[in-house]
Parts: sequence; C-alpha cells; structure tokens
Amino acid sequence: MSFSWIPNAISAFRIALIVPILMLIKGGDFAWAFALFGIAGFSDGLDGYLATRFNWQSRLGALLDPIADKLLVAGLFITLAYTQLIPVWLAVIVISRDVVIIGGAVAYNYFIRRVEGEPTRISKLNTALQMLFLLFVLSRAAFDWPDKITITVLGAAILVTVMISGIDYVLQWSHRARKGV
Repeated sequence: MSFSWIPNAISAFRIALIVPILMLIKGGDFAWAFALFGIAGFSDGLDGYLATRFNWQSRLGALLDPIADKLLVAGLFITLAYTQLIPVWLAVIVISRDVVIIGGAVAYNYFIRRVEGEPTRISKLNTALQMLFLLFVLSRAAFDWPDKITITVLGAAILVTVMISGIDYVLQWSHRARKGV
C-alpha cells in the first residue's frame, strides 16, 4: 500500500484550517487562532519532510503546498490588517508580491511551458519570516508576547525580503521566458 497521498492530504488539511483561523481572529479568540496557526505551520514542515524523505513528491503536491501557504498567509495578512493588528501597507505589499508571482506563473505556464514549483532561497526565507511574523502577531494578541519591537523588526525583514524575492522572481522568469525554457 502506498502512502504517497499523505503530503497532499496534509496540504489540504492546512487549507481547511484557514477559515477557522480567520474566524477566530475576527472573533477575537487569538489563543485558539494561535494554536491552529501553529498546527498549520507544523503541517507545512511535515508535508515537505514526508514528501522529500519518502520520495512522495508529485506535481499536485508541488502546486498544492505553495497554494496552501499563499492562501494561509494572504488570509491572515488581510484579516490581521482588517482587525488593525498589523499595518495595511504591509499586507498590501505581501499580497501584491504573491499576485505578481502567481500572475507571472500562470502566464508563463500558458504562453511558454509548464511551470514547475521551484521556490528560491530568498522566497523560502521570506515565507519563513512571514510565518514567524504572523505567529508572533497572534502570540502578542493572545499572550502579550513578544514585545512590539520584535514584531516591528520582523515586519521590516519581511519588507526587505518581499522586495528582493519579488524582483528576483521577475528577473528569473523574464530571463527564462526570453530563452523559452
């Protein structure tokens, strides 16, 4: 019996957690939102580990995992900005980068050739910083920890990595498009 479906099921589970997390935030129940977001974050690492460790990678998983991440991150940034726990401009910048990347990937897939999910190192760092930032914002709202300066520094790091990774993606994919590869 093959268990290669497990990483994709974990990604689908992460997607299913998004709405309850957002509803908990909107309702002001930050401790439960923090807990569910922690589970979602853990599941992100778990599905990647299982897919790599047991060679359970698939085209669906290569697309489903980043989609789950993007939906989770975008949903939280929008909701936290709406509830005034983070600045709106930061949510706009983070989501705008993802829209540009997704739009570019769709165009590349449609006009050039099939896109394979290949996040860059700076993009992985950016995603990790975003997840940590969101976890810390929820932790601060629920438990009054960490201090505001830690969240501000993480927000600044996200701003820098969003800009660098966004430019990096545009340059890399533009170069590939010109070469047709």
